[in-house]
Amino acid sequence: MRDRARDLGANLINGTVHKLEIPSNDTDSYVIHYADHSGAGLQGEPKVLKVDMVIGADGANSRVAKAIDAGDYNYAIAFQERIRIPEDKMEYYKERAEMYVGDDVSTDFYAWVFPKYDHVAVGTGTMSVNQRDIKKLQAGIRKRAAHRIEGGEIIKVEAHPIPEHPRPRRVVGRVSLVGDAAGYVTKCSGEGIYFAAKSGRMCAEAIVELSAAATRAPLEKEMKKAYLKKWDKTYGATYTVLDILQKVFYTSDAAREAFVEMCDDIDVQKLTFDSYLYKTVVPANPLVQLKITAKTIGSLIRGNALAP
Repeated sequence: MRDRARDLGANLINGTVHKLEIPSNDTDSYVIHYADHSGAGLQGEPKVLKVDMVIGADGANSRVAKAIDAGDYNYAIAFQERIRIPEDKMEYYKERAEMYVGDDVSTDFYAWVFPKYDHVAVGTGTMSVNQRDIKKLQAGIRKRAAHRIEGGEIIKVEAHPIPEHPRPRRVVGRVSLVGDAAGYVTKCSGEGIYFAAKSGRMCAEAIVELSAAATRAPLEKEMKKAYLKKWDKTYGATYTVLDILQKVFYTSDAAREAFVEMCDDIDVQKLTFDSYLYKTVVPANPLVQLKITAKTIGSLIRGNALAP
């Protein structure tokens, strides 16, 4: 994507942004203070860049979001170890990814073993930020998957915050947030890559549409209508439904077992696949939806998931 941007005329700068100065009016430039790493030295050369607009695509710990006081969000922690396993065991994951549920691997999310080209990522997600809790849960997933990753070598350890909901303010002045910086990660699944790319495209398209052939910078109220309103209309229901699912089914082992039983139903699988494919809530036939609702309640009752 970076190379495509360069080929289409973007001026790429290898730098680290340290500060964003906010103008006091709608016409003055934003001032970006950054370290230019194109030359020698790890520290980089201090430089300043003046711009008319800013798109904050700098992740969950966005400095751009802090600069515009975009507000905080609750977040989960994704912790994983990248493990290179023997070739015969890697063959098992050639066309397979695994998800694990249970209080031993995650008290409020799920754990996973995902293939990554020539190795696997073994990890867990949790709302807890306590290192002891995270280590305990990671030990749980390693124990569950032990027979499949035996003989593996840890080549990298990673930890990332996962936003739990969009930030309160995602467009302020002539600054817009996209991706993790905006909080565009879905509950229940923790997916963010598609929504990062999609929000970046929608934000850019709004700017192109409103800028009158790059002769003016769109204002806050214009971007809220052309970008945010369109985003919320398209994906707002997706976030709401997945938030409800997580609150209902990720609360206890009994609820998770009910969720697993429910997902064995072909109608649920089709509805889930279509919704995942189109990244939005796909309405089912009313009779099918009624049947799914009845099966959901039945699964919860059989699993004692509704008990206080």
